[in-house]
Amino acid sequence: MMLRDHTCLWSLFFLAAVIPEVHLQRNDHSVPPASEFSSEVQIYRPVMHPSESVPPIGTYLVGNSCIKATMGAEYIVTEKKTWYFNLDPSRVRASGYCDKEAAVLSLTLPDNAASLQFTFKKEENIFYVNKLTVHVSPLPVCQGCANKTYSGLVVVDKLFAAPTGQSFKCKSENLLLMSSELRIKLVPLQVQAFTLPEGQYGKEVECWADFSKRAIPIIVGATVVGLVLIAVLTFLFIRDRRHSQGYDRL
Repeated sequence: MMLRDHTCLWSLFFLAAVIPEVHLQRNDHSVPPASEFSSEVQIYRPVMHPSESVPPIGTYLVGNSCIKATMGAEYIVTEKKTWYFNLDPSRVRASGYCDKEAAVLSLTLPDNAASLQFTFKKEENIFYVNKLTVHVSPLPVCQGCANKTYSGLVVVDKLFAAPTGQSFKCKSENLLLMSSELRIKLVPLQVQAFTLPEGQYGKEVECWADFSKRAIPIIVGATVVGLVLIAVLTFLFIRDRRHSQGYDRL
């Protein structure tokens, strides 16, 4: 019996030496199971910050002549205090569609951790945004805070409107209240939908905030100059009148 066992053992060693593909393996627990080599699936979650910073600017396209948008986007969450998260253009997937009277631009982060969706409408010779949908699912913003998704929907009348073939542009910030806990800031913003020849923006339509910033100093300056001129003319008139009255006495 022992002779047979020794014969089998020597046969195994002979096979291992002659045939490279044959490997001897100990029948114990020294080799960890395959499950120990597997790693947990990593899910992307945005990290909110307690301080605000300038959001990076990205340019997003849907088709060659459908939608083009350039913007920086900041999510502002109110949870015990104010928290901020900037949309990272390098992680964004842009998608959407255009038909004759409606168009959609969707900006989405990996694992649907955050999104920003614009719904455009075309009416006669203008286009505009009539619905904006936002959500963000960050890591808990504070110790003891639960995992939470912050979302909001705004239905507006002719937001970011411009004539067909032209683009809406605003360097000033657009701060939109999405819900009691979530706001979205878009700064700067340039967008064009439906008609986009060769993928390039058309003539820019300036937003009211930019116009006010540019026009108000001009108006104030013109008013000040006008008041100074009035004061000078009044002074000259009074002086000339006094001189003429003096000549009459003589």
